[in-house]
Amino acid sequence: AFFASKVEHESKHCNGKGFQRPGSSAFDRVYTANQNCGHAYPTFLAVLWCAGLLCSQAPAAFAGLMYLFVRQKYFVGYLGERTQSTPGYLFGKRIILFLFLMSVAGILNYYLIFFFGSDFEMHIKTITSAISPLLLIP
Repeated sequence: AFFASKVEHESKHCNGKGFQRPGSSAFDRVYTANQNCGHAYPTFLAVLWCAGLLCSQAPAAFAGLMYLFVRQKYFVGYLGERTQSTPGYLFGKRIILFLFLMSVAGILNYYLIFFFGSDFEMHIKTITSAISPLLLIP
């Protein structure tokens, strides 16, 4: 909602109608940042859901909240110079990777239980709970 309101605000500030506004770099930056966040959101939801379901809910929820804050930083950084959005982008990629690895660990644990009868769920939950605070390091 914040991103959409910023796009609407910039749209009203610029002259002309429609999305083609020549010379309106502020609107272009806001619109592009909104599109980038919108395109990354389905991937985020998929890996968040899989990590929480297949591995551990608490670290996945923590990583999900961190991702939302990082996307906010990315969006606000994109409104300035484009180089200001780079830290938020890289931090977001790291969080998505963490959630993806949690999902893969959960899937591997399922197959280990299915084929070998070995359950490493407690070990995986301990490791992900220990690693998730490391996401705070920039």
